[in-house]
Amino acid sequence: MEVTQPKDLQEDFVLAKRRHAELVRQKRIFNARNRIIGGDTTAWDAQVCDQNIKAATEKAREEAFAAEMRQNDKIACITENRERRDRKNLCKAINDFQQSFQRPEMRREFDLSDPLALKKDRPARQSDHDAWNTISGMQKFMGEDLNFHLRKKFQEEQNREWSLQQQKERMIGRENQKCAEDLYLKTRLQFDETAKHLQNLETATRKAVCATVKEFNKKQALESAEKKIQERKQEQEDNLAEISNMLRGDLLSENPQQAASSFGPHRVVPDRWKGMSQEQLEEIRLVQKQQVQEKLEEERQRDMDWDRQRIQKAHATLLFERQQQRLQRGLRRALDCSNLSLAREQLLQKKHMKELCTNHATEDYFTQFNTGSR
Repeated sequence: MEVTQPKDLQEDFVLAKRRHAELVRQKRIFNARNRIIGGDTTAWDAQVCDQNIKAATEKAREEAFAAEMRQNDKIACITENRERRDRKNLCKAINDFQQSFQRPEMRREFDLSDPLALKKDRPARQSDHDAWNTISGMQKFMGEDLNFHLRKKFQEEQNREWSLQQQKERMIGRENQKCAEDLYLKTRLQFDETAKHLQNLETATRKAVCATVKEFNKKQALESAEKKIQERKQEQEDNLAEISNMLRGDLLSENPQQAASSFGPHRVVPDRWKGMSQEQLEEIRLVQKQQVQEKLEEERQRDMDWDRQRIQKAHATLLFERQQQRLQRGLRRALDCSNLSLAREQLLQKKHMKELCTNHATEDYFTQFNTGSR
């Protein structure tokens, strides 16, 4: 089943309110028999009803939001408590581990920074069987180990005590781990029960909201169906009245007298005019034929003018071309005469230059000959 949201309800309510207001306005304006001047009690009652419906819808919406907020707050509190408890347990476990296995005196290099190192230090020699007597100290020699059996027994006893201590510590660790697991399982079951209870509350709240919305939708559907039936009935009555008026009116009967204007016999009412008479149509056709003849005569005269202008233009162009040809021939003759005179001058200049060269060569020859004879 599809659940209607509060936003959809609000939109449907606004649309229904607008439709109802428009219907009321149309009935008040177009119904001349029931039109009054003053307060509209029906409209006021409808507005009061709409306001009550809107207030109920807003109240249901606010209650749903409040339930959802309460549920979210509970879930947030449970989650925060769980995180705080887990963080506290983790810090406690870290501190216990540090106190048990990470004490300062258990470090490998503690003897280098021990403040009581001098008090704990042993003298150079306590007895002949002192283990701190080295070879360089000349305090103990080979073959002088008289407490071998006692030392071996002491070492075995010490190993046994260490083994027992390790077993005891391992059993204590297992018991602590088991207790922690039991506590975690118990806490987890408690959280699951709380979450299940909250989920049941949410389901019940959602069902109540859905039932309220469903009932409201059903009422709205019944009201909408009743309004549609009334509107359809009113529309059918209006259509029948309109059809009757149209059949009995002058619009479909095409009465030509209805187009007569009060401003004169030569004017008509545009929205009632049904067309011209046969005499008016014949007169218009005759005028159109006259206009066609005048148009043809104008086109023929315009074509004759264009032909005359084209012939005159072609004649002028031919005369211009002939004049250009005569000018070009005159220019070509002048250019030929100029070229001929230039060629003659160049020929005379070459002859003159050749004579000058010959005279210079003869003078040079005689000069050399005279120089050689001397």
